[in-house]
Amino acid sequence: MHPILFIVFLPLLAAIVAGLGNKALGKVPAKVVTTGALFASCALSWPIFLSFLAGHAEKSVVPVLKWVQSGAMTFDWALRVDTLTAVMLVVITSVSALVHLYSWGYMDEEEDQPRFFAYLSLFTFAMLMLVTADNLVQMFFGWEGVGLASYLLIGFWFRKPSACAAAIKAFVVNRVGDLGFMLGIFGTFLVFQTTSIDAILQAAPGMAGSTIGFLGHRFDTMTVLCVLLFIGAMGKSAQLGLHTWLPDAMEGPTPVSALIHAATMVTAGVFMVCRLSPMFATSPTALGFVTFIGAATCFFAATVGTTQWDIKRVIAYSTCSQLGYMFFAAGVGAFGSAMFHLFTHAFFKALLFLGAGSVIHAMHHEQDMRYYGALRKEIPLTFWAMMAGTLAITGVGIADVFGFAGFYSKDSILEAAFASGTELGSFAFWCGISAALMTSFYSWRLVFLTFYGKPRWAASEHIQHAVHGHHEHADEEQSHPDAHHHVPDPHHGEGTAGYHPHESPLSMLVPLGLLSLGAVFAGFVFAHAFISEGTGEFWKGSLVFSEHLIHQMHGVPVWVKWAPFTVMAIGFGTAWYAYLKNPKLPEAFVEQLGVVHKFVFNKWYFDELYNFLFVRPAFWLGRVFWKQGDVGIIDRFGPNGAAWVVAQGSRVAQRVQSGYLYSYALVMLIGLVMGISWVVVR
Repeated sequence: MHPILFIVFLPLLAAIVAGLGNKALGKVPAKVVTTGALFASCALSWPIFLSFLAGHAEKSVVPVLKWVQSGAMTFDWALRVDTLTAVMLVVITSVSALVHLYSWGYMDEEEDQPRFFAYLSLFTFAMLMLVTADNLVQMFFGWEGVGLASYLLIGFWFRKPSACAAAIKAFVVNRVGDLGFMLGIFGTFLVFQTTSIDAILQAAPGMAGSTIGFLGHRFDTMTVLCVLLFIGAMGKSAQLGLHTWLPDAMEGPTPVSALIHAATMVTAGVFMVCRLSPMFATSPTALGFVTFIGAATCFFAATVGTTQWDIKRVIAYSTCSQLGYMFFAAGVGAFGSAMFHLFTHAFFKALLFLGAGSVIHAMHHEQDMRYYGALRKEIPLTFWAMMAGTLAITGVGIADVFGFAGFYSKDSILEAAFASGTELGSFAFWCGISAALMTSFYSWRLVFLTFYGKPRWAASEHIQHAVHGHHEHADEEQSHPDAHHHVPDPHHGEGTAGYHPHESPLSMLVPLGLLSLGAVFAGFVFAHAFISEGTGEFWKGSLVFSEHLIHQMHGVPVWVKWAPFTVMAIGFGTAWYAYLKNPKLPEAFVEQLGVVHKFVFNKWYFDELYNFLFVRPAFWLGRVFWKQGDVGIIDRFGPNGAAWVVAQGSRVAQRVQSGYLYSYALVMLIGLVMGISWVVVR
């Protein structure tokens, strides 16, 4: 049997066992089954990836079963294995296996662990189904499967109102994007008369220049299809306009953030665009749209990340920003660079989320960085792991010598945008450079506020409860950072009230160590295979790989090559000066530019705008249908009206049913007379 069958279905089997067994199975057996299945899938995935890396493997399609035969639409359930799939297999299974192991320590106090681990494994199965899809319907099955698992995991603490609200928000916003994705799939089948990815990609170049009727007008066929498909990617990958669900999704447990909202599910949109890159390559308009949205998202999310206090939300907006890099790389035709950044980002972003979880664990579930400080000596292993992730995301490195993971992948994207020679490519380059500056600033700001300065733990109500023994389950009572009664000066110590943070258990530190290796070496080791000249053979036709663009990237001016390093250094220096050297500067800056800071801190008021345009009208319309339609018309003239008629009839019947024998005799006599009269008349 092909190993891909075990890779895909072991997580599903583990999810079924843990989910159905639940508390009857017990915590430890559920964790052993699910974690063991994921490590087995991971162990089988790496040889497949390495065989493609060495050039020894070819694309294969492994049939599973006959699925649909309906008129012209016929397709099987089959698992596609090529270079693109192999890259995603190692990303998904590696991160998921480590998240499973990490959760042993992080979720140790949780009573409902079997359900949590079942959800994790179910999500992994759905994601694997998505990346191994051989047809668009199968891809949609995995696409919706990760949406369902995401809803379950974000709302895992279902007794926590904010978690339930975040889960619903994620589900609804993704449905908006999925409408576009479904229309794109329907349109693709209408045009190509097949859902087979191979057949569609082979026929796509022949459809360039054709038109299709849509919304009463004629449009370029491939532009319409690609834009609709990309709208689905905007929802799943939290791009500008459909991004609002991702930061709120941090209400779920931290391992969920690392698995779903950093390394796997949110990259599904990038994978889909790269998988269908021959379609997108036929439409410059669609590619331009992808470039613009990616660049705008990259810049927008980076601005918001500079102002947030919640450690997980800073990293969440960083995820939005980094996904923007991937999309504008695809938009300018650098699909290999997009996938390379997806690959490296999975390691350092999962590391940052899990490292943040270790900090939160040490600080008794406190997430506000204003209550941290001086933690590098208290939790040194977590500190060094976070340093590795920060060095990777900020792109520290020296060309032709050594660099951390982000140095190779992010710089290649910026060079590709500049080398594309288009106006949108230049726009994306400058957005990317600006975002790189802000990424460096907010990443080092996080490090300095968390690990340096003086301890500010005594100001936290969570810590006070922990010290005095009054703290209940933090994840059920945790409030928004701004809800604290006392907000400390984030630069001055206030004592520790006898509380000392503690290092995380080994089950949490081992994944941090392994992910640190990826954050340090993933770019240096794999850069040549992913994005070097002459390595298009590595992709073996699984995506569009432009050797010409790669050649142009190597010929960009020297200042373009050094610009990312320069802005990284400026961001580091600014954060160091503002939060260590001159701690009063941020407060003065906020006072000077209060309106701008408020605008950015409130996420450009997207939530408020959507609440005004969509949420409130939807609730108003719902109330109208409820009060006027349902209650006022349907209930009034339907069940309530029928009940009124019955009630009135029963009152009449009450008068007739007097209980006196002579009354009944009189009625019977009247009825007899009337009956005889009717017969005589007839």
